[in-house]
Amino acid sequence: MRFLLIGYGAIARTVSEAVAADKQLQIVSVLVRPSKRDALRAELGSAVHVLESVDELAVPIDCALECAGHQGVIEHVPALLRLGIDVILTSVGSLATPGLIETLEAAAQAGNSQLTLVPGAVAGIDALAAAKPFGLSSVVYTGRKPPLGWLDTPAEKITDLRSLQSEVTLFEGSAREAARLYPKNANVAATIALAGIGMDATQVRLVADPAVQRNVHTLHAEGTFGELDMTISGKPLASNPKTSALAAYSAVRALRNRAASLVI
Repeated sequence: MRFLLIGYGAIARTVSEAVAADKQLQIVSVLVRPSKRDALRAELGSAVHVLESVDELAVPIDCALECAGHQGVIEHVPALLRLGIDVILTSVGSLATPGLIETLEAAAQAGNSQLTLVPGAVAGIDALAAAKPFGLSSVVYTGRKPPLGWLDTPAEKITDLRSLQSEVTLFEGSAREAARLYPKNANVAATIALAGIGMDATQVRLVADPAVQRNVHTLHAEGTFGELDMTISGKPLASNPKTSALAAYSAVRALRNRAASLVI
């Protein structure tokens, strides 16, 4: 399967390394910002086409994997879907942007293509999505990080993150509002919301906790199926401490599932 990478940051590089020896998967093109194009062309050589626009696509591809962040989704994904190219999305938090889901769905319908959202850094998404059509009564997500993991966010206006001695709740509210206020931390909450009862009904609590060393995601859901409790303490990628390793692994799995004869 021949695919396009959108972005070439920590997740995309992990994907590239993971599929380098995979005979079923081949990166044929990479789409990046103009300022990164020349350096990446020198790094990747002539075997991979480095582009700065969807209009420059010159070789056939079977799908695209988005790893470029919210702006990359807005700029490139609708055009790919309209061209009939399936897209796997890692920046799920971007879908909290008003109107973006509708834009992407319309583009996919126009191109007879499909947009796939990866579970990313959290587990339990398959169970949540399976339960959704039969009735979910409540979904609550708690995101807990070391204090310094909340630097460069509105949390800095709430507490002194560098000297925090006990846990502080930074936010309590809907997944939509969490994504608006904490866009760099929105992917997990948005994924849970979209798999379950939606951006407005899903409740989110964000916590700065000096007692934890990793990002801890806790999901509690109730419905006709019973109750679900899930906690994952995630390690970051060695190449980028701000990126969850499982988020990158989830993207690799999504690609391999598209190419595989047996999928789970």
